[in-house]
Amino acid sequence: MTARLIMKMIVAEVSVDTDTVSVFSFRHPRRPHLAPPVPGAHVDVRLPDGRVRQYSLCGDPADDTVYRIAVKREDDGRGASRWLHGNLKVGSTALVSTPRNNFPLAGEALRHVLIAGGIGVTPFVPMTLALAARGEAFTLHYCARSARAPLIAALRASCGRDQLKTYFGDEPKASRFDAAVICAGLQPGTHVYCCGPQRLTEAVRAAVAHWPDEQVHFEVFKPILDENFNPEPFDVKIASTGEVVRVPANRSALEVLRERGVPLPSSCELGVCGGCECGYREGTVIHRDGVLRTAARQDRMMLCVSRARVGVTLDL
Repeated sequence: MTARLIMKMIVAEVSVDTDTVSVFSFRHPRRPHLAPPVPGAHVDVRLPDGRVRQYSLCGDPADDTVYRIAVKREDDGRGASRWLHGNLKVGSTALVSTPRNNFPLAGEALRHVLIAGGIGVTPFVPMTLALAARGEAFTLHYCARSARAPLIAALRASCGRDQLKTYFGDEPKASRFDAAVICAGLQPGTHVYCCGPQRLTEAVRAAVAHWPDEQVHFEVFKPILDENFNPEPFDVKIASTGEVVRVPANRSALEVLRERGVPLPSSCELGVCGGCECGYREGTVIHRDGVLRTAARQDRMMLCVSRARVGVTLDL
């Protein structure tokens, strides 16, 4: 686990994309070049009250002078998007992290199939630009309620006519997106990427449940909802010292360990960013995050949301 650099950046541009989505561009006041904005990466934006939110980069991955994010104003959300829309103007300062990538493009694939829902389309703008530049085969399936969908102009510019398939609810004779049908017709060697609301990601997960894990990629920015989950207390053993710490049912391992003086990085504390990933040696872990792949879950966990049955030994 490593903490990421947080930079004080300048808002260089704000553009209105739809009635509820604005695009914010950040530049560093002294550094002309930034850590590469690789396709699939996201940044943390830290608000004045200490809250941290994650946003996928949606700019040109070949341009390392700027970080660009698209933010949908969620009037019934937790308040961060409303603050960004209401307070960030050209010339404002914002605390923005270097990028982290939990959603990278595969190095080699027969074809890349990208599946987006609503504002979940943001990482696919740089992905389509990169794939087009690499000359690799791809198709983007884009689902949204309206034809005034986020970033649609940018996507039409980066995709060829046969590479962008849209499923907009307000269009006459709109096609219906069917994950099972689309994925059933894909050839071996295809990689599938999905970002969007839980209903969409669950449909795609079901459609590719039998696929090799390394060919299926998901990005989420909201916690996984499971109303039937009842957390129970468990013990955490720190491997380096042998100390055992009790984690109550109503608290996370991250919280309890920090109280005991263990310095642990974190960001979202919702299980979606990967900031508090930690190795473990022994124990049965109940994984509650939306980041780790199946293979990684054999010895890695997210301390902010994942728990254990009875106990777990952490590589700390």
